[in-house]
Amino acid sequence: MMHRLVRGTRLVLASHNRGKLVEIAELLGPHGIEAISAGALGLPEPDETEPDFAGNARLKARAAAAASGLPALADDSGFCLAALGGAPGVLSARWAGPEKDFSAAMARVNASLGATADRRAWFVAALALAWPDGTTATYIGRVDGEAVWPPRGGRGFGYDPMFLPAREPRTFGEMEPARKHAISHRARAFAQLVAACLG
Repeated sequence: MMHRLVRGTRLVLASHNRGKLVEIAELLGPHGIEAISAGALGLPEPDETEPDFAGNARLKARAAAAASGLPALADDSGFCLAALGGAPGVLSARWAGPEKDFSAAMARVNASLGATADRRAWFVAALALAWPDGTTATYIGRVDGEAVWPPRGGRGFGYDPMFLPAREPRTFGEMEPARKHAISHRARAFAQLVAACLG
């Protein structure tokens, strides 16, 4: 049976991505969960060696839970394009290079798309919750839309400014955080986690 998170639980966020840390902490806030980042605990970031989002999220969560002795939540997410066979996908962060230059990454996506009329795109987020005893659960969320060029908006992070969700007038980069939290891939995965472990 899956463990549950109760108010006051200390939870390690197994990420070194500031944008993700802020988003996940905001999602956890109303539930009274005390989030602490892996970086604040001096935990190293394991190599992401799995071929899919869920595998990489589990790898990161298990490593942080084992090292800290606390439950740990990890996210692995990415931007996917139909015309590129799902790329950059699990390599989304690597497309930004060692400097994490997402302006360059977005330009690379646009150049790779070329003149194709197929701009279908989606974001996927896998959230893995791991406990020091090795128990792990994974939740996956997806939001569909299209890639736009040039990028629009200075909010969010990563590829947000070039992603226009279906039936929305604004890119993730233009949205108020509350609106993004209501419809994003990460929010959809988080809702499953809440139902299973916090509800």
